[in-house]
Amino acid sequence: MRTLDDLLAPITPEVFHADHDDRKPLHIPAAPGAPKAALLDWDRFNALLDQTSIWTTQNLKVVFNGQRVPPRQYCHEAATGAGPVTRPSPAKVKLMLAQGASLILDEVQDLIPSIRSMTPALGQAFAGQVSANLYCSFGGVQAFGTHYDTHHVFAVQCAGEKVWTLYRNRADAPVSFPVDSPETRAWLAEQRGEVMEQITLRPGDVLYLPRGWYHEALATEGASLHVTYSITPATGLDLMKRVETIVKDDPVFRHFLRPAAMGDGAVLRAQLAEIGRRLQALATSDLMLEEASVMQGRLVPAEPGYGLPERPPLTIYARGLAAAPAFSRPVAIALVWALEQPRFALEDLIAQFDFVPEAELRAAVAAAEAAGAIIRV
Repeated sequence: MRTLDDLLAPITPEVFHADHDDRKPLHIPAAPGAPKAALLDWDRFNALLDQTSIWTTQNLKVVFNGQRVPPRQYCHEAATGAGPVTRPSPAKVKLMLAQGASLILDEVQDLIPSIRSMTPALGQAFAGQVSANLYCSFGGVQAFGTHYDTHHVFAVQCAGEKVWTLYRNRADAPVSFPVDSPETRAWLAEQRGEVMEQITLRPGDVLYLPRGWYHEALATEGASLHVTYSITPATGLDLMKRVETIVKDDPVFRHFLRPAAMGDGAVLRAQLAEIGRRLQALATSDLMLEEASVMQGRLVPAEPGYGLPERPPLTIYARGLAAAPAFSRPVAIALVWALEQPRFALEDLIAQFDFVPEAELRAAVAAAEAAGAIIRV
């Protein structure tokens, strides 16, 4: 699978975005032959686990009856050339699994080619950061109780079966999850509402859950293996973090705030009203649209594509005498950087600004060269 169409088929992206995207869950049963189940199998999962040097307490987690098992119970001190490190112990992990625990491998999107092939398309479709986690669980023992996620979820069942219980309620645009505790679990059980639907995922099935949807999952019999793609777009809160940088050149934002007691607050109120007008104008400006586009571009994963042993030749440019053409952001940001260098390599420009489509950067450099702003050397 390489595209959103592949993941959603036979549902079209148009139907998905109109009816389900950040709106309501979607269950897509497997097509004949269950081709989506080929995303991962037990052999590749075991081969990945056998690469013991890549696993840490952060990316290999053991969960039992809704709670994470403390790392000390499944890790050991491993000797390495750089000294001792704490790593999951295969023997201890297998012991936990024998007791019914679930195994979670986080951030595997770059470790398995079949899984990695989907991440650029998902990142572009949602303008968000993409990660992939693997879940191995066994019948009758629940990994997590009722919870919600702070991102889009696409679960692809690869082996075995798992029953997902979806509740009617949804958390309102959550950006964090409360610290796990008995009180938190009781609160979640109160907030989730009544059962809306129970869905059994079989190999090749896909389940989409919008952010905040209350749910829980349980393997039925035997072993279950599924891949979850988590997609996290930028939010307005993320954009607000950029506002300070954008407005720092406007003196209205640099002025001291007047004392609230002055004029019974009227002076401060007027000052705040002017700040609000400036913010409103900024929010609807091309500058803010471009800033949001740049921020989104930084989240979308780029394909590595080393292609060794071939190495790309370097295309070197120097500053010319003519003025550069005008470009819109984010291309303009990249060209400003390039023109500040005595010399620069086109390939370095592409690497420095990997959140800008490569084709747009090449076209901008060609236009700058044609205008005489830069000269190839």
